[in-house]
Amino acid sequence: MSIVLGIESSCDECSASVVAYEPLAPVKVLSVSTFSQVRIHQPYGGVVPEIASRNHLETVNQMIDSALSDARLKASQLDAIAVTNRPGLVGALLVGVSAAKAMAYALGKPLVPVHHLEGHAVSVFLDQPFPVAQLPLPMLLAVVSGGHTNLYVMRTLPELWPPDFLARSLVGRSRDDAAGEAFDKTAKILGFPYPGGVWIDKTAEGGDPKAFSFPRALPQKATLDFSFSGLKTAVALAAEKLRKEGTLDSRLSDLCASIQEAIVDALLSKIFLAAREHGCRSLAIVGGVAANSRLRARLAAEWQGQQLVIPPLFPKAAYCTDNAAMIAAAGAFRFRQGQLLRETELLSLNAVANPEF
Repeated sequence: MSIVLGIESSCDECSASVVAYEPLAPVKVLSVSTFSQVRIHQPYGGVVPEIASRNHLETVNQMIDSALSDARLKASQLDAIAVTNRPGLVGALLVGVSAAKAMAYALGKPLVPVHHLEGHAVSVFLDQPFPVAQLPLPMLLAVVSGGHTNLYVMRTLPELWPPDFLARSLVGRSRDDAAGEAFDKTAKILGFPYPGGVWIDKTAEGGDPKAFSFPRALPQKATLDFSFSGLKTAVALAAEKLRKEGTLDSRLSDLCASIQEAIVDALLSKIFLAAREHGCRSLAIVGGVAANSRLRARLAAEWQGQQLVIPPLFPKAAYCTDNAAMIAAAGAFRFRQGQLLRETELLSLNAVANPEF
C-alpha cells in the first residue's frame, strides 16, 4: 500500500489530502482539508490571481497540518508527496509547488508532479464501491470544469497510463470557453454572484428549458470539439430584452433552464458521438460541471442505447470541484510507475501556467 500526500493550489482552493492506494482498488481518501476562496473573490466577480496566491501562502501549511492530523499520520510515514504544478495561475501554483518541494526535500521523500487535468481524470476512482479492475474499457472520460472541456478515450486503467496520457488520449476539446465558463459568464450577465454555475442550476428548477432558443455551436458530426462562444451573446441579448420589458425576474427560471439546456445539449451530443466513434463501453464525467443536476438527470435517462454497458460514472460531489485528494490519487498512480523526482532533482521542479499538456 502507498500513502501519498497531495497538495492542490492551482486556482482558488488551497487543499491538502492523504490517500492510500493499492493496485486495482479504489483509492481510499484518509483525509482532505480545503480552504475555498470563493467568498474572498465574490466582490470581484471572479478570481483575482494576486489575491489567490497571497491567500495560498497564508493557508497552505494549515491545510497540510490538518490533512496529516485527520489521517492520524506523521509526515515521516508518507511514501511520497504529490503536487499540482500545471496548469493554473502561476503565482498560485508556485505556492503549492514550493511547499511540496520544501517538504519532500526535508523529509527525503520522492516528489510527484501532477497535471491538474490528470487529477480530475482520476477523481472518479476516489472512494468508489465498484471494482476498478472490472470496469468496461475503453471508457470515454469527459473532463468538464471551469477551465476545460476535454474528451479522452481511456483504454487502460490509470496504473498503466503512459506519461503522455492526456496528449495521446485527447479526442475533443473546447475551442473557446469551457462549459464551466459558459455557466459562470452567463450567470454574471444575469447578476448572479460568482461562481455562477450553481445559481443557474438552482434557479432553473421548475423552469421551461424550451422557453428560449439558444445556439448549440458546432452541431456537425465531423468534429468532437465544443464551442460556447455564441451563447453569451445570445443570453445577453435575451436578458436585455426582458429587462426593457420589465419581465426578467418573472422569466428568470425559464431563462436559466434554457441556458442550462443549451450547455447540456452541447455536451451530451459530443460525448455520445465520441463514445460511439471510439467504441467506448463506459463513460465517466468529472470536473465541477459534473455536479450539475440537469447533466446528471439527462445522462441517467439517455445512456441506454449508446452502447454503454454500465450507467455513467461520476466522482462523489466533494471530488468534482478542485481538491487535493484527486492530486494525491494521480500522484499515487505515477508513484507506483516510478515517475517521480528525488533528492536535489526535485528542487528544479517549476510551475507551468499553460502547458501544451
